[in-house]
Amino acid sequence: MLGAIAGDIIGSIFENENVKTTEFALFSRFSRFTDDTVLTVAIADAVMHREQHAFRLLDNYHARQAYRTRLRLHGRRYPNAGFGHNFSKWLASHTARAYRSYGNGSAMRVSPIGFAFETLEDVLREAKLSASVTHNHPHGIRGAEAVASAIFLARTGNDKSTIKHYIQQRFSYNLNQTLTSIRPNYTFDSSCQGSVPQAIIAFLESEDFEDAIRNAISIGGDSDTIACIAGGIAQAFYGKVPSHIASQVKLLLDGQLKSVVNEFCERYGCR
Repeated sequence: MLGAIAGDIIGSIFENENVKTTEFALFSRFSRFTDDTVLTVAIADAVMHREQHAFRLLDNYHARQAYRTRLRLHGRRYPNAGFGHNFSKWLASHTARAYRSYGNGSAMRVSPIGFAFETLEDVLREAKLSASVTHNHPHGIRGAEAVASAIFLARTGNDKSTIKHYIQQRFSYNLNQTLTSIRPNYTFDSSCQGSVPQAIIAFLESEDFEDAIRNAISIGGDSDTIACIAGGIAQAFYGKVPSHIASQVKLLLDGQLKSVVNEFCERYGCR
């Protein structure tokens, strides 16, 4: 989870000013958390809230209610975090009906689920439920499932070849591209199908956590979200976020966000 937040914060200054290189400063005075962090924390909060009521963990209705409630709670606390137009309308609505989105918002916030649940079946179910309260288009659900399952497979000891094969077979994502082939012509694409595979490839080509973040940002496009997705998977695979990155990230979180992050990391061991 912290890896996803790190990717968001590091990528925040490059979303509107893309770089096409891995050589850049990780942090600047303009680095900040965005909607990716806020909604990742919301999903983590929902998972922990449900664990306090264990009898509801397998209840799909209460699961959706928890995800919906926490997304709206945290989203409304940070109205200037950079939410997309449709999500902002959803936050302000009384009905909170899903809006058939296939945007990558469902994928960028899902990392806590990959860390918290103990079977791949549970991870896939929860990813779908967390996406469906807003992003109930098949591509929106598929993006969340792909990222959450990659994180689960990474943290449970599977190698990159196994992760790649599973994602390709289950979700029909083309992971045979390379960063070198993607980078020259890649532009902003906030859809799941146009950003999730690229984020996974950034992880697959990485040598360590920091390299995954640099890879993700180097292709351009929706930099904070691509780095957020890659960072969540990289943390699960490499075991932790390096201390020089983690310490700086936590300095940029406010007390409310940091409290949820710390509690989640203590509970699920995803430092």
